[in-house]
Amino acid sequence: MSDPIRVLIVDDHLIIREGLRLIFDTVPQIKLIGEAVNGQEALTQVDAFFPDVVLMDLQMPVMDGITAIETLLQSHPELAIIILTTYKEDDLLLRGLKAGARSYLLKDTDRQTLIDTIQAAARGETLLKPEMLQQVLRYQQKQSIPESNTKNPLTDREFKVLQMVAEGARNKEIAYKLGITERTVKAHLNHIYQKLNVDSRAAAVATAAKGGIL
Repeated sequence: MSDPIRVLIVDDHLIIREGLRLIFDTVPQIKLIGEAVNGQEALTQVDAFFPDVVLMDLQMPVMDGITAIETLLQSHPELAIIILTTYKEDDLLLRGLKAGARSYLLKDTDRQTLIDTIQAAARGETLLKPEMLQQVLRYQQKQSIPESNTKNPLTDREFKVLQMVAEGARNKEIAYKLGITERTVKAHLNHIYQKLNVDSRAAAVATAAKGGIL
């Protein structure tokens, strides 16, 4: 039996932390190892307890979630961070994903989606609802950004893979539809990450959207 996923909650609302604690108490695959009430505290907690996954609120005193994500991933690039917030704001969603968050959940999300997202993040995957990815694209299409003229550095096949990722397709689905192996899909994704200077599916979609590639 594998070790439970070590989770740190970062949220300044006690009722949210207590609610998450009650959920995790019923899930043997997840172990709550700490709680922080702001981004600054999160930095200390991560260094002390080495969580696998961090659930990060965005609107907090002392240090906000976006700043905490950027700071944490500089010293802990392997850390899986999931944004868990009340606000469905397009700008925050985009900034959070570009900062390196693996996923983005609203606080009214259902229990199973929360657990599935944590497990995916711990495996190094991104589990982002297709509507969230589409939300990023719609938001960027509304913006008048000079970067939209950025030259597309992706090959035709890489571009197709990224398009399918933006539609919410998993590696297995992409491989099936394109008639290639999952290993080849992963290789294409790695090339995409390198060219866009990102390290996750969500960040790739956000960066490509901001640059006018998608």
